[in-house]
Amino acid sequence: MGARGAIDMMNDIISHMRTEAPLLAPVFRSDGQARLLSALLLTGDELSVTDVAKSAALAYPTAHREVARLLDAGILSERQVGRTRLIRANNESPLVQPLREILRIVTGPLVILADELAGIDGIESAFLYGSFAARMRGDGGPSPHDVDVMVLGEPDVDAVYEACMRVETAVHRPVNPTILTTEEFGAPSGFLDSVRSGPAVAVIGELPWQ
Repeated sequence: MGARGAIDMMNDIISHMRTEAPLLAPVFRSDGQARLLSALLLTGDELSVTDVAKSAALAYPTAHREVARLLDAGILSERQVGRTRLIRANNESPLVQPLREILRIVTGPLVILADELAGIDGIESAFLYGSFAARMRGDGGPSPHDVDVMVLGEPDVDAVYEACMRVETAVHRPVNPTILTTEEFGAPSGFLDSVRSGPAVAVIGELPWQ
């Protein structure tokens, strides 16, 4: 496929997306589309449509439609295992690698942090807060320059910082971890009060005040 064909294909994909532009990923014009692509392109996972819907926090019919469009565009591929359709990134598509680069910046902090932190013992929960979380939750404002992540528990501190440095390299944004025990997080504090009352997006486990 030549450059003109790739551009035409991308325009066709965009024309099928919702018209409401997400604040973190305006190139996709749909937060759900970006989350769905992240679940498949950033992780390398092979998922059923049901699992894709769950990972992208989409209703099954919406995920089914988006998967069908991306299969038609050649960005995703599928195989049948029994009665289950397994969906994965089509690495033969010339669009997949450029899309990965965009997704690493706009949704990568959540997806890649979850993958990195999941391998560290002692983490009870972790979540994004601050401006990046606000944009992910749909709040208006300028594009965030960095990513704030709160890690609760008693993990190896060096392991958390090393994981965040790897994520920082991947997503091209500073990643700022704050590591507290659950008891410390529950203590009275102006800073923590603002975190608890502000926008947050779970990375590992549930938000601690839910």
